[in-house]
Amino acid sequence: MIQTGTRAPAISVRGVGKSYSGVAVLRDIDLDIEPGEVHGLVGENGAGKSTLLKILGGAVRADAGSVSFDGEQVTIANPRDAIARGVSLISQEGALVPAMSVLENVFLAHWSHRTGFRRGRPDLARFHELLGLTGFKIDPRARVGGLPMGTQQQVEILRSLARGARVLALDEPTAVLTNVEKDNLLDLITRLADAGTTVILVSHFLEEVLAVAGRISVLRDGGMVITGDAAEQTPNTLVRHMVGREIDVLFPDPEPVPESAPVRLSARGLRRGIVADLDLTVRAGEILGLAGLVGSGRTETLRLLFGADRAQRGTVEVDGVTLTHLTPRRGMAAGIALVPESRKEEGLVMVRSLRENVALASLGDRRLGPLIRRSSERSAVDEAMAAVDVRAARKDAAIRTLSGGNQQKALFAKWLIRSPQVLLVDEPTRGVDVGAKSQIHHLITKLAADGMAVICVSSEIEELLALSHRVIVLRHGRAVGDFPRGTPSEVVIAAAFGDEGATA
Repeated sequence: MIQTGTRAPAISVRGVGKSYSGVAVLRDIDLDIEPGEVHGLVGENGAGKSTLLKILGGAVRADAGSVSFDGEQVTIANPRDAIARGVSLISQEGALVPAMSVLENVFLAHWSHRTGFRRGRPDLARFHELLGLTGFKIDPRARVGGLPMGTQQQVEILRSLARGARVLALDEPTAVLTNVEKDNLLDLITRLADAGTTVILVSHFLEEVLAVAGRISVLRDGGMVITGDAAEQTPNTLVRHMVGREIDVLFPDPEPVPESAPVRLSARGLRRGIVADLDLTVRAGEILGLAGLVGSGRTETLRLLFGADRAQRGTVEVDGVTLTHLTPRRGMAAGIALVPESRKEEGLVMVRSLRENVALASLGDRRLGPLIRRSSERSAVDEAMAAVDVRAARKDAAIRTLSGGNQQKALFAKWLIRSPQVLLVDEPTRGVDVGAKSQIHHLITKLAADGMAVICVSSEIEELLALSHRVIVLRHGRAVGDFPRGTPSEVVIAAAFGDEGATA
């Protein structure tokens, strides 16, 4: 039992359980969270973290147990009940209206006018007051749907504060942020807690949780493993509690690239949109990292190399053969594969099964007239899933029911069936737990060791520097530095920000 002070806990959970289709995702959870505390909640994907937050935020109803706010047992039937209690859930999926402006989203249904309609000047003044509190810089007139994901998340935080939230439940809030944005958000969390706001922080980034949380709870397989002071934990001890075993949290070293290794992919004078006259090469067995700030052209470069976007100028070659009028179909035929930034929006068909998703990119290889050879498909899918260790009770289960880590590994499996020569990977470990992250890191280094050329984009500069043989820094769509393995991270970051003192 958690010992609390004389004040009632801001939130008290007793015996909470939740099951889906007979499978328990939360089992007999007890938890107290103090007023003004930053409480970290960690665990592997599928451990039950997000489900617990959704119960507190009214998005999901518990099957068993009770929840109390400020010592009073409550029933939270829907998000409106939670908001009325001062609890605001900011989830990974987001809950904004894309067609509306920032100001309209922040004060939606909470305008200052007593009729509930937009009044104007008082709300705009309150909006700028919130900007001053948070340090955010957002145009209130901007349409939310056109904003980067990091800025959209800031809008959700502003909306929560405008509603007078006393409890902020944040589910993976830094997953889509740059390093600078992450630091600013963590600083804001600390300031809000100092001012009395209770913050529940779910994150796969254990160092971030340890930096801001006063206490941390660990979930494993739907059960509570431990709750204790953050000062008594390290990333390694948290991992042991999360997975019940030791996991190597260090990055694997990539195999050296022989000097005789041929150039597998090259681009010359590539131009479209923000990408301007870009040159790059990657050899067989090499992992090339692309670093840069959001908007630097990293994702756009991968899309041009794959043919998802048509270059206005420039050439792409694979094994010395120029790919004319490059499209995804022609790119795939030439041996290029793309693991996109968003698996849910661009990589997987969430309403289809795991088996169908893994087989999707290679259907043509098993086509017999209008039919698909299912026995061949099953064999190929089984082999690809085993290669990346996708874990699921049934291959015919909808892929949306899998954890984020297993979804991401399934996305890799989809392309590995085709045995590509060039693998383009955008944010390979975004939104996955520490165990899956380690597996994906080892998978990428193994693919390179087997002769595949890999180009990797990651907002985690430590990940990029540890995995890559060299790193190209992009700024405003241009390559401004080509750094060898072992370059200090501050040098790469300085190049991304435009520090002229940073040189390759």
